[in-house]
Amino acid sequence: MLAIARALMSNPKILLLDEPSLGLAPLIVHDIFQIIGEIKKEGTTVVIVEQNALQTLKIADYGYVLELGEIHISGPASTLIKDERLISAYLGTK
Repeated sequence: MLAIARALMSNPKILLLDEPSLGLAPLIVHDIFQIIGEIKKEGTTVVIVEQNALQTLKIADYGYVLELGEIHISGPASTLIKDERLISAYLGTK
């Protein structure tokens, strides 16, 4: 949270976050993603590299899935979150 706050002090147009949930307790992860959502609502573009696909897609406008360094799947987050390939591979089966 401190790193995010420090980055926001310069009023950036874009914020790049690399694994913001890494090593955090689930309750803190929830808080972090709420804060990221608020930052986005205030007009800052946010680029997130994150393995927690479900949580990230819930706040994203667009998503990319990389496999071996190449874009494997891409599209609007609202579409990706329902994509059967992603559900079975990354989000868990229903």
